[in-house]
Order: sequence, then C-alpha cells, then structure tokens
Amino acid sequence: MKKLFIIRHAKSDWSNPSLDDYDRPLSKRGKKNAPFMGKIIAKKDIVPDLIISSPAYRARETAKIIAEKVSYQEEILYNEYIYEASLKTLLEIINFIDDEYDDVFIFGHNPGLNMLAFYLIDFNENLPTCAVLEIEFDCESWREATKSNAKLISYEYPKKFKQLEK
Repeated sequence: MKKLFIIRHAKSDWSNPSLDDYDRPLSKRGKKNAPFMGKIIAKKDIVPDLIISSPAYRARETAKIIAEKVSYQEEILYNEYIYEASLKTLLEIINFIDDEYDDVFIFGHNPGLNMLAFYLIDFNENLPTCAVLEIEFDCESWREATKSNAKLISYEYPKKFKQLEK
C-alpha cells in the first residue's frame, strides 16, 4: 500500500502587490492554520516517509511548519515542477517516487492539486488552503498508483474544525 497526502499551501498574503506570486508569504491566517493542520495530522500518528513541496515561498513555509508538527526528521525535497504544475506533471512526479517511501506528503497549489484530486478520486470540491487529502493506493509501487486503485481515506481542512468549535 502507498499513501499520498495532497496538501495545499496555507493561506497566502496578498498585501504587497509588488511581490511576484512565487514569493508571496503566508498570511496571518495561514500562519495559524498550518500548525493547526500539522497537529491534526500528528494526532493521527502520521509521519511521512518523504515530503515533496513546491519551492514557492508559501508552499515551502507550509511544508516546514507541518513537517515540524508531525516530527518529520528528513530533508524536504523541493520540486520546481510542482509550481504551476499540470495534471500530467503531478502524475509523473507521483509515479517516479522511489518505492522505498510508502507515506508521502506533496505540498502544492491550485488548480493543479484540484485537477489531481478530481482525476484520482473524483474529488469535486475546491481544495481550500491548507486542506489535506489522504489517498491510499492498493499497490506496492508508485508506478502503479493510478485512478483505478486510489481510494479517499480522509479529507481535512481548517474551516471544518472551526465549524465544530462554534
């Protein structure tokens, strides 16, 4: 079995219009939501074998914060192709993950992550910022990870928990 955790970066700060999209930092809300979602993942006793992230600033920061909360001790792999990735590119990245890794977190952006989730599990919602989709593949190799053996295990996002608190 292989597990992929599709994680959209936390909310970014749009207050500086001169910043390139790639360099946008996390907003105040993003800085709260990333550690919150990291704790949600940690409560499930999930520690990834590998974290792959877009190198865009907001994705890097989200990945670092969540990695710390889940006690991930390895190096985060930054893949430039995740930024503005097409569905085809994301599928190639997944299919070329080394098979020594069973549980993998991938941090990225919409619309690419939305397309990936829709393709793999017919996920028909907009993936909100800092959302975590846990998908299990009934296979032993990432090269065999496809729509036909993918199953949604969990879907968590910050506002889901905010509603429960009210």
